[in-house]
Amino acid sequence: MKNTKYVLFALTAFCICMIGITTINSSLLNPVRNAVGYVLVPIQRGVNAVGNGIYNETVNVGKLRGALEENAALKKQVAELTEENVRLRSEQFELERLRTLYELDSQYMQYNKVGARIIAKDSGNWYSVFRINKGADDGIAVDMNVIADGGLVGIVTDVGRNYATVRSIIDDASEVSAMAQQSGDICIVSGDLQLFREGRLTLGYMEKDDDIKDGDMIVTSNISGKFLPGILIGYASDITVDYNDNLTKSGYLIPAAQFDRLQEVLVITDLKNTGTDGQ
Repeated sequence: MKNTKYVLFALTAFCICMIGITTINSSLLNPVRNAVGYVLVPIQRGVNAVGNGIYNETVNVGKLRGALEENAALKKQVAELTEENVRLRSEQFELERLRTLYELDSQYMQYNKVGARIIAKDSGNWYSVFRINKGADDGIAVDMNVIADGGLVGIVTDVGRNYATVRSIIDDASEVSAMAQQSGDICIVSGDLQLFREGRLTLGYMEKDDDIKDGDMIVTSNISGKFLPGILIGYASDITVDYNDNLTKSGYLIPAAQFDRLQEVLVITDLKNTGTDGQ
């Protein structure tokens, strides 16, 4: 108790002295203020730095979250635009193919035709045998000629109610009675899948004196038993006289149709009713 009284008395005296000193001359407290400043200013700076760091970090986190949300929105927009672009390109390609079919339809206006889409094909890179989505219910019959992409594609070999099978002119089993459009000289276009790897078919059964030369347009002949006359098949190439008998010549045909990208075709619904056999 005595010590407490002494301490209280000392603190009271100190306070009275400090009041008196500040009343007389406040400059006497400058050393005390400076000492306190040396201690408090660094602490205050540290507190401010920590506060600013926390604030900046909070702002950066907010900006990062906003950037991530914006990035996600942009990715979604890019995906939608990409999908739209693919759709538009697909529609453009389809329009170009249909325009080609329309032009082909105009070239053979003398024949009645039905448009069809290819729904299946044999394995391999080319459409040697394929199936279309039109059949007997649509007026399709066996031996109807099929055209697409600038020229003759093949002939219908089998028909169901809602489908039909087409054997193309590149198939090994195909033979087409043809002629040079300019001269009318007869020849035979034979399918050959192995040879078609080079983009060609066999052109043969030509007499040595026949006027068939490189670049001539080869069309279906008038004497064909199944193919309607005057349909473009392709173009003659590398016509030479056969060395074994010097009486015949042969060569190759470059088909007008592209047999690696067929999608739509036109089926000519008129049949060649000649009563003759063969192609």
